Amino acid sequence: MDRFQELKCFVAVSESGGFAKAAAQLGSSPPAVTRAIAALEARLGVLLFHRTTRSVRLTAPGERFAERAGSLLAELEHAEKEAAGESSVPSGHLMLTASVTLGRSLLSPIVAGFLQAYPRVSAKLLLLDRVVNLVEEGVDVALRAGRLPDSSLISSRIGEVRRILVASPAYLEKRGAPQAPVDLKLHSVIAYTGLMPDREWRYGAGKTAGRVSLQPRLEVNDALAAIAGAASAQGVTVTLSYMVADDIKNGRLVEVLADHAPPPVPLQLVYPRSRLVAPKLRAFVDYAAPRLRSALSGLTP
Repeated sequence: MDRFQELKCFVAVSESGGFAKAAAQLGSSPPAVTRAIAALEARLGVLLFHRTTRSVRLTAPGERFAERAGSLLAELEHAEKEAAGESSVPSGHLMLTASVTLGRSLLSPIVAGFLQAYPRVSAKLLLLDRVVNLVEEGVDVALRAGRLPDSSLISSRIGEVRRILVASPAYLEKRGAPQAPVDLKLHSVIAYTGLMPDREWRYGAGKTAGRVSLQPRLEVNDALAAIAGAASAQGVTVTLSYMVADDIKNGRLVEVLADHAPPPVPLQLVYPRSRLVAPKLRAFVDYAAPRLRSALSGLTP
């Protein structure tokens, strides 16, 4: 049995959790899948699965192998299609992720348009306020704000966003506007934990960089709740510029301490580095990047 088939059987068993389920998924038989796994284990010299009459689970070497097997299989399958001349047609399932607010405001409508333009592609959009490991969690592409510490990722720059402080005109009329970062200690602060996890406001850059430790009046883990609190005159909150662009334009919120804001951070589409980029991924990046740039430019206060 060739290595490609062994790899397909391994991925199917690890994902389904059973030899019979993997066989049904592959249109094969349980004995054939069992032989493929046995041949793979013999060639590698390690046990990949713990087998009992009730369960099949990965061993420690199996877990490490599974981290790479999915991407290796995808590359092999893509190479086959490329050799057969089918690689130019975007098709298959696309997994995407973004933060909740980025997904709602920017990414979701563009994904909907992409699926209309490419009927042979399906998609799953994960909106999560945490950094997803793209390789380990099987994600094809992410929309992220911030710099990339991981050199294994490729990025397509969309623009930039700013971390800013805002308050309502009614609140500022009552309490006055802070004139320096230290003045925030005298104000009611609504801390969105996604941007102020350590109860600090970090500002400036280089020689002007600094930080102020704060005691928030309210802490929330949802950006929209923090913005709503600021809009209802409850205090000053930290947010990203695109989230409140419309609120600032219509006068519902006002930026404060603009001269002390930290430098902007890039917004980018990122995806794992690979010798072969699947047509579905290439098509999505080409489709989404200019539309995201346009949408972001309309959300710049």
